[in-house]
Amino acid sequence: MNDTHVHPAAEAAPDDAAQAGDATELDVLRKERDEAADRLLRLQAEFDNYRKRQDRERRELGDHFASELLGEFLPVLDDVERALAAATASSEPVLASHRQGLELIHKQFLELLKRRQVVPIEAVGADFDPNVHQAVGQEVSATHREGEVIEDLRRGYRLGDRLLRPSMVKVATRG
Repeated sequence: MNDTHVHPAAEAAPDDAAQAGDATELDVLRKERDEAADRLLRLQAEFDNYRKRQDRERRELGDHFASELLGEFLPVLDDVERALAAATASSEPVLASHRQGLELIHKQFLELLKRRQVVPIEAVGADFDPNVHQAVGQEVSATHREGEVIEDLRRGYRLGDRLLRPSMVKVATRG
């Protein structure tokens, strides 16, 4: 009988190699899983950023169109105000009867602007600010400060922080 004796270390070697191979494969799988999770997190963050950017761009585009449309209404409001001033100054019965209609239209315009958060720029008495005023004239004045707005020739308006139209003003100077 041939007794072959196998050394215990020799018997364990194939199992150790299999376990080492399993461990390496497990490490590779864990690494792939971690990379996939990282890619998923990055994609989620990119999608979140994309959604936020789209929302912001949509809001900005809406604000831009609202600004343009409201800006186009302002000259009509100016004309209504001029017509109202002329009707108020006149003693002719025809113009006096039209004044009520003009007052109603004027009130509706102002309510529309208010609902849309459009506010007039208060210019008279303020210091000239080139960010909101457009100087179209100067007048020597001893009763006003240098650079003080003394007359608002065309009212300016803001929509929130956005300037719809600057005020056209006359500014005091020292002679």
